[in-house]
Amino acid sequence: MSYADIYTRPAHIDVDTLANLGPLAPLAGVWRGIGGHDVNPGPEGARTSPFEETIELQPIDPQTNGPQLFYGLRYHSHMTKPGEVATYHGQLGYWLWEPATGLVIHSFTIPRGQVVLAKGQAQAGDTQISVAARRGTTGYGICSTDFLEEAFRTDSFEMRVTVNADGSWSYFQDTVMQLRGRSEPFHHTDENTLTRIAAPTPNPLAAAS
Repeated sequence: MSYADIYTRPAHIDVDTLANLGPLAPLAGVWRGIGGHDVNPGPEGARTSPFEETIELQPIDPQTNGPQLFYGLRYHSHMTKPGEVATYHGQLGYWLWEPATGLVIHSFTIPRGQVVLAKGQAQAGDTQISVAARRGTTGYGICSTDFLEEAFRTDSFEMRVTVNADGSWSYFQDTVMQLRGRSEPFHHTDENTLTRIAAPTPNPLAAAS
């Protein structure tokens, strides 16, 4: 979509984010999954690791870039290995949806020095969302530390979310990496199914109205 006026916000903005999340609405809340499956690189090749995960997706107030309007969820994923308390993996970020265009954005950062901004398209009522990012692009890309770029370079990221008939949701993600000393790309994959353990908290503006 092209905007002639890049400064003026929409005249009417519904402050109830939960009512305007479109395809992201089924993801709102706190979720738990104990059957996670991670395929990651090791010195001898691919390693498989089970993991458990808690994901919190809470609605944020509507966000604007001039006329562009987003509704979204603040995102925190915390993973551990079964029977352990140490963090196995963590992510912080946002899921955003632009009702006017169907644009979906998934942004996150991990505490090993990497950030990702991935995009896709979806409409209200869709039960599957796919997003992707590519290294080397200024829009919807991947940025990493010098060490990760040299030793475990990430070239692409793709994630598919599926909303299940029982109210749970599942994801599969494929992070394609180029590892130092290897000629073939490595597909680092993660998948899990999440069940809601707590309802979402209304965003501040909606709660105050």
